[in-house]
Amino acid sequence: MPTGLSDRRLTTSSDAASAYLEGADAVLQLRRGALEHLGRALALDPTFALAHAALALLGHELCAPVDVPRRLQAARMHARRASSYERSHVDAVARHIEGDRRALVRHLQAYPDDALLLAAAVPTIAFAGVTQVPEDAWWIVESCTGARPTTWFHAGLLAFVRQEQGRFDEALDLATLSLEQRPGSGHAAHARAHVHYETGDHRAGLDWIDAWMATDGAETENMAHYAWHAALHELSSGDLAAVEDRYRRQLTTAHVHGCRSLVDTGSLIWRWRITPGATGVPAVEDAVDVPPETLLRPSTPFVGLHAAVTLCAADDAAGLRSLACWAAAQPDPVQSSVIAPLATALRLLVLDQPSACADELIRLRPQVWRVGGSDAQREVVEETLLTALLRAGRYDEARALVDLRLDRRHCRRDEWFREAVS
Repeated sequence: MPTGLSDRRLTTSSDAASAYLEGADAVLQLRRGALEHLGRALALDPTFALAHAALALLGHELCAPVDVPRRLQAARMHARRASSYERSHVDAVARHIEGDRRALVRHLQAYPDDALLLAAAVPTIAFAGVTQVPEDAWWIVESCTGARPTTWFHAGLLAFVRQEQGRFDEALDLATLSLEQRPGSGHAAHARAHVHYETGDHRAGLDWIDAWMATDGAETENMAHYAWHAALHELSSGDLAAVEDRYRRQLTTAHVHGCRSLVDTGSLIWRWRITPGATGVPAVEDAVDVPPETLLRPSTPFVGLHAAVTLCAADDAAGLRSLACWAAAQPDPVQSSVIAPLATALRLLVLDQPSACADELIRLRPQVWRVGGSDAQREVVEETLLTALLRAGRYDEARALVDLRLDRRHCRRDEWFREAVS
């Protein structure tokens, strides 16, 4: 049985249980093949409630080609004859999909070693999570890792928490432990990638992530995000030729589609474009493969952040205005109070009003954490503020901001920003 998963007896045949656990293990490692394994579990036992629930969860969270209502209906029906653990698991998945943000948390309080639902509850590469405040996600992970602190999955997830807390040595130790037990663990690799970036360890970080993608991580889903991490190292090192090569090899629409192209490729192109001395940056319109409604009516504030950045990179003032109007009318307070003013601010930059843009971004900056994602992803707003200050000729403020960035970590690109205001 794959480690990191509950060893409870499942209400199904041994063959179907094995296929289900292989599928869940693929989800936990962020590897390909989860849908195939779960489908095989149901072919072996069409009455297996947890397999139906897992497919519904992947359809809802990852846009997998799944009839989510049908799977939920089947999961609930077949869970009636299952164990109390399985009934709780299915009920938590169903309520989560129906919009109850605390359903997974309640289940995890009773069953903290349910690794699949722990993964779904915490914001990661794979799942959006159920929290908006980072400390809430940290609490969920801390409370559940106490139940199974030494499995590769829990160590990798805890590693990501530790790097968010700035405890980089602990994060690296935990990520290394996880990768020793399961070399293809995507969560642990992701945590390690963030440690290298946040500590300015660009050369070693780039060498490591390139080697991992080519070997142990070769079967990983969301490869574009790891390529994005590699490109950030290259950008931070000032190697723009390497960034262009990375983009051509791993981040064009020939390789990346959907929201990953928006979140990874779109944001990279904007950060690349605003880098001092950058030339020949590809048009973002040719690099982002999402329908217009994703840009103008994003499903989450995190997607909204990247939609605004991509529209800005496309110099689309009309699109930014539409996004701002739509977000302002949403019941989600993060959409209305963060994404709407962000889109408005970036529209001012497109309209060549950089000083007004900078003023808006300075007011908004303390709230950007609310959109979710990582510090490395949200940093694009800070870099846009720096660009606005430079374009407005507000050099003292730009100098102070870039000095703060250089205090955090070494970055040749930030040194270029510093030279631009010297």
